[in-house]
Amino acid sequence: MTGTQTNTSLAALVQHFGNDRQHILVIGDVMLDRYLIGEVNRISPEAPVPVLLIKSEQHCAGGAANVAANLALLGIHTRMIGLIGEDNEASLLLNAMHSHGIDTKAMIKTSTRPTIAKTRILGGHQQMMRLDQEITTELSASEANHVTAAIQAALEQQPALVILSDYAKGLLTEDICQHVIHYCRSQQTPVLVDPKGRNYHKYRGATALTPNKKETAEACDTQVNDTALIEKASALKTSLALDFLAVTRGEEGISLITERTEHLGATAKQVFDVSGAGDTVIATLAAGLIHGLSPLESLSLANIAAGVVVGKVGTVPITKADLVYALASAQGSAQAHKVSELPDLMQKVSAWKQQGQKIVFTNGCFDLLHAGHVTYLEGAKKRGDKLVLGLNTDRSVSALKGPTRPVVNENDRARVLAALESVDAVILFDEDTPLNLINAIRPDVIAKGSDYTADQVVGGQEVLAWGGEIALIDLVEGRSTSNLIKKMHA
Repeated sequence: MTGTQTNTSLAALVQHFGNDRQHILVIGDVMLDRYLIGEVNRISPEAPVPVLLIKSEQHCAGGAANVAANLALLGIHTRMIGLIGEDNEASLLLNAMHSHGIDTKAMIKTSTRPTIAKTRILGGHQQMMRLDQEITTELSASEANHVTAAIQAALEQQPALVILSDYAKGLLTEDICQHVIHYCRSQQTPVLVDPKGRNYHKYRGATALTPNKKETAEACDTQVNDTALIEKASALKTSLALDFLAVTRGEEGISLITERTEHLGATAKQVFDVSGAGDTVIATLAAGLIHGLSPLESLSLANIAAGVVVGKVGTVPITKADLVYALASAQGSAQAHKVSELPDLMQKVSAWKQQGQKIVFTNGCFDLLHAGHVTYLEGAKKRGDKLVLGLNTDRSVSALKGPTRPVVNENDRARVLAALESVDAVILFDEDTPLNLINAIRPDVIAKGSDYTADQVVGGQEVLAWGGEIALIDLVEGRSTSNLIKKMHA
């Protein structure tokens, strides 16, 4: 996980989502997602089309209602404002929303347009056809006044955050968007927007936008494969006076644009259906922000949540249990991934340096890990942003310590060290000294224990030559692997 939170602490935070009684207001285009699921065994005698024998029918909260469903299933108290018709689809949609615990008291009924509904016909897992029911004309003056009044009343209930979920179905006009954004700015309430269309000026002044790659290209009047897309998106963020912009890029992950750009790799192991993934991203991002996470930490959390939902068929919201489990799984994977070969390590170091991160390097045997080791590594990490640990191989430990050492083999030592929060990368080296490794990495800081002097630190002069520094870290008295071994033998 990028940021200051570990996956373990994030999982604990997610477990407490909703306990503080904060609520989020979602405003946008709600719709019913209907699924007719069956089997195809023959072709119709009436026309050359498959005959679907319906086995089941499912009704889900879609569009902006799916954003609300994601929030509610994460434990967040959620209120929803959207337009529905006076029809059976409205009843089905409200039932679906109520099943998730969404507050729908502010939903607006209209007799002039139907409830938006998308009916997907599936033969097994294969989508065969989609049938849409909608009217997307502009709101009438009376409808607009009714919507604005409902929104204002909901805003006065002091939500912790507002989400504008725009599916370009007519609800979120420029006047309504700007009314929400200006009011929320005056109350210091964050506004997140999932945008649609080309008119991004209506979102000016929002806290953040979460467009996908295609939407970003349209807003920037360029092509999806434009190599300068992220640079143009950064200019868009500035022109709209946003705090940040989060571009979801499918299998390429997510790009967070603030004063600089940071890329988060995709987390999905299998992708069955991307429907609703953007809803999951903005909902989880919002949940993280109202619980004190930074935009990067919140987006990292959202990235993991999106990786869960795309592995399921249909519009499926993230749940608190699913997210906690995914965080636990990612923690183990991320720890193991810290143990690197040199080519992989150099890619990591290069990316960290491009992000302006300060690289600290230290090395040692770290046999029988103890409190002195842990304290030392925590002290080394404090001298920069990323700590790279050069770990002596078994052969080199034996050469330094004698034939009875190490007690713990190199792979086990590397894995245990990778589990420490203070360590960002571990690499084994077999030379007598780590000098070649230091010259390859070119760290900003080289750290050793205070039992050394600066002129005794291998690689110290090289680091000083390229403008770096030597850090001598205080040791914990009486803590050593040798003492532990003596105690065990005694």
